[in-house]
Amino acid sequence: MDKVEEFEELRPLLFSIAYRILGSVGEAEDAVQETWLRFDGSTARPLSTKAFLSSVVTRISIDVLRSARVRREEYTGPWFPEPLLSDPYQDPARAVELADSVSMAALLLLERLSPAERAVFVLREVFAFGFDEVAAAVGRSEASCRQLLVRARRHMEEGRPRFAADRKERQELATRFFDALKDGDVGGLRKVLAADVRMVGDGGGKAPQLAKAVVGADKVARLLGTVLPWVFRVDVTFEPREINGQPGALFRDRDGKVLHALALDVLDGQIQTIRAVINPDKLGHLGPVGDAWAVDREVKQARRQSSSSHSADS
Repeated sequence: MDKVEEFEELRPLLFSIAYRILGSVGEAEDAVQETWLRFDGSTARPLSTKAFLSSVVTRISIDVLRSARVRREEYTGPWFPEPLLSDPYQDPARAVELADSVSMAALLLLERLSPAERAVFVLREVFAFGFDEVAAAVGRSEASCRQLLVRARRHMEEGRPRFAADRKERQELATRFFDALKDGDVGGLRKVLAADVRMVGDGGGKAPQLAKAVVGADKVARLLGTVLPWVFRVDVTFEPREINGQPGALFRDRDGKVLHALALDVLDGQIQTIRAVINPDKLGHLGPVGDAWAVDREVKQARRQSSSSHSADS
């Protein structure tokens, strides 16, 4: 097997490591490409290509994350990871860990960790690397990596919900949610939402978004049940899709361009969190991106016209 074949065989793993460390599809792809350039430029052949490339992509990702964290502190509004439709790396023996670790909720918990803690947690807990390989990847001793892992696990467990829904339950609840959304059924929406459900959007100041999180089943159901029908009137459509391993949907304008990605956290038989990624900078990898501002203006105009029509009739 030549270098190119070796690298391409490991590319899914390298991307999956980088994405979990960075929370960005574009930055993860760049980290993988930089890893290839370093591998291609090296003259020595490593004893384990997998260990070598995993170490390189981890170190690159840690460096990128350190600079990215400064940008995230200055980010306008809530910051969410870039939505991922499918994880390229699959390992049946670790399917549960892989699926859990790529969810929006888990990636946001990982944001609490230092770059080194995050890398150690991803390599050890998610991909089951040995401590010798983890230590080589992050440039620390094995003892130091064990301490980093203890701290990382503690942070993750503190924020992790206690009850996870199985895949079938999640999909059934998501189907009921999207059916009610399509029909503007406020009562139907209320039934699938947790009492303290939160709905929040990441527009980054570059797309229309909620001024703040909407909290509570009544408020969220009313907002979705009254606003979304107007959005659909201007030919916006949605297609249910898995977003980061969880139920969700892609919303598109009349030309089929992506407007935003919606992800649902389903726990204990109810929808606990609704996250919308609206920032166009985070959607380009999903296809051509639409103009959410234009759609927003069109919706407002349609509502004004309807209001004027009702006033004239009365």
